[in-house]
Amino acid sequence: MSDLVPKDEIEGLLKKLPEWDHEEKAIVRVFEFDEYIEAIDFVNAVAEISEDSGHHPDMDIRWCTITVSSTTHDAGGLTEADFEIAKKIDTLVD
Repeated sequence: MSDLVPKDEIEGLLKKLPEWDHEEKAIVRVFEFDEYIEAIDFVNAVAEISEDSGHHPDMDIRWCTITVSSTTHDAGGLTEADFEIAKKIDTLVD
């Protein structure tokens, strides 16, 4: 099991991920697309990154809006893996 990121380090890590928000035990970002198929292509790309990384964020699909939430469930909060997957996901759109 991975170690939790200390609470006092979370904000510093989020400075490198300005589009992500800290919500309780997760980091969350909302992605908006012009068309539904673009949103689904994004979801599929996140799925590939997740499989390759062995870390799977939750995704909520609402037509052209995708909310991605990452936490390390078995650790009970945020680990380095959450911030690493967020960086990889950001490369898909930024």
